[in-house]
Amino acid sequence: MRVIITGGTGLIGTALAKNLAADGHEVISLSRDPSKHTFPQGVRGVAWDSKTAANWGHLANGADAIVNLAGTPIAGTRLIPWRWTADRKRRIRQSRIDAGTAVTEAVAAATNKPKVVIQSSGVDYYGNVKSDKVITEAAPNGRGFLADVTVDWENSTAEVENMGVRRVIIRSGMVLSLKSGALRITALPFRFFVGGPLGTGEQWWPWIHLEDEARAIRFLIEEKSASGIYNVCAPEPLKNRDFAKTIGRVLKRPSLIPVPAFALKLALGEIAAIVLDGRRAIPQKLQSQGFEFKYPTAEAALHDLL
Repeated sequence: MRVIITGGTGLIGTALAKNLAADGHEVISLSRDPSKHTFPQGVRGVAWDSKTAANWGHLANGADAIVNLAGTPIAGTRLIPWRWTADRKRRIRQSRIDAGTAVTEAVAAATNKPKVVIQSSGVDYYGNVKSDKVITEAAPNGRGFLADVTVDWENSTAEVENMGVRRVIIRSGMVLSLKSGALRITALPFRFFVGGPLGTGEQWWPWIHLEDEARAIRFLIEEKSASGIYNVCAPEPLKNRDFAKTIGRVLKRPSLIPVPAFALKLALGEIAAIVLDGRRAIPQKLQSQGFEFKYPTAEAALHDLL
């Protein structure tokens, strides 16, 4: 296969590129400055402006898949997340729309259309669901900044369906990795024996191991009957307090000291919603099509990572 990945130097893009290249597939990773990155063996870096199909659009002709993961990181790349200023929120939203526009432009210009476009999104689409209700792919969108961003993100490549291209939308849960993301922040206090739940701890956290995230995306590329929306998260979402207890068990640390919601909001501002909001999302469609998780439980995932 020939697979083009926008956002290919990010956490998920790198894992997916390694997965595909390990089996001999041709992987093209789009980057604004390929010279700044070391690409996995078998992965070719190609420069793009993150807004148009200039310099790379011709590669879409005859491609097996375009995986659109590009967008300004929601929480930044530091250990302590960036605050959401008005300018940062604008860049988070606009970068996703621009990337989708570029993918659509490339598909439109291709004589031999790509077989599938995988469009990234997140379970934030469902908003903050303050109940134990199970959230499947059929649930409506919620309210709030991240929910609104995901709606625009998903719509950014909708036009390729009118061109006869199969499109899959992946609404990912919290991707577990110590390279970046919520786990790195959440696990740190436990190492100093001061770990515990965040806020009330009652918020549901849908999560997925990074390796399973990459495997699921590849599965959806290769499964020709897959189309539409997929919750890409493990089948065992946990309430934050139970997730914290699991981290404690794995690290052999107590999980007793909660971090009050007001303290998180004071320290992080509006971005605290990433860990304080929740929804009990499950991968109903992914499992119904036969995908098998390597790490179906948080215990197994955290043992591997921690």
